[in-house]
Amino acid sequence: MRPRSGPTVEHRVLAARLRTLRERAGVSLQAAARALDAHPATVRRIERAETGLDARQVRTLLDRYGVPAAEAEPIMTGLGAANLPGWWHEWRDAMESWQQEVIGIESSASLVRTWHPALVPELLRTPSYAAALCRTRYPADTPARRDRRVELLGQRQRRLAERGATLWALLPAAALHTRVGDAGVMAEQRAMLAEAADRPHLTVQIVPLDAPPHPMTAVPPLHLLRVPVPEVGDRAVLETPGGRADVVDDPGTVMEHRIRLDGACAAAPHPGAPLPYDPPAP
Repeated sequence: MRPRSGPTVEHRVLAARLRTLRERAGVSLQAAARALDAHPATVRRIERAETGLDARQVRTLLDRYGVPAAEAEPIMTGLGAANLPGWWHEWRDAMESWQQEVIGIESSASLVRTWHPALVPELLRTPSYAAALCRTRYPADTPARRDRRVELLGQRQRRLAERGATLWALLPAAALHTRVGDAGVMAEQRAMLAEAADRPHLTVQIVPLDAPPHPMTAVPPLHLLRVPVPEVGDRAVLETPGGRADVVDDPGTVMEHRIRLDGACAAAPHPGAPLPYDPPAP
């Protein structure tokens, strides 16, 4: 069994295929559960990738659904990879519970769109900026745990870039005026954003201070994740107060968030425009 650290995309794909095969065969949750001598909730958890994929159970379900060998064997062969923990498993001590699901999807995403109403979005933060913010947000953390949080963020950023995934970020100019850490931290963060236009697969748009309200005005931090496999739909992650987040997979709701973000991006200056920031007078 895969240690619990949030399902990988490989796990989600196999779980979705099991649901599709059951529905194609016209087998109810109750009938599938009887084949396993289990509760229907067990089948539901298997199909939602909420539990590890047990080979005996999967084989029993495939037999009950009448899946031919040529179609069943690739599924059985893929169980080993699907049950492996994600790379982020070793950083569980530095993660919020909702991050396990989000990072599991983010790690295979081809496109990540992100918005923050007051700060530099997470995936664009420099280590110094992230560390300074951690000291404010997690005052009860030990220095070692705060370091782990920053290390995890660095791993996410590095893996996103190595895969060639597209990151498209929108933030208000107010984020560049909100001092996180000292002047050196902010100067480094602004320099990173200034050279973002030269980075492949990275788009940064900054809403000026004097811009009128736009569709994302007052909206909490939002992330849209797209994985290029049909079994895994787009996700919207809306952060809420108290260090929590709602992970939404309903296509209609995700589309509403996308339309809102599209409108804000259309109203913002073109990517690559100079940073709308005037340093304070000496």
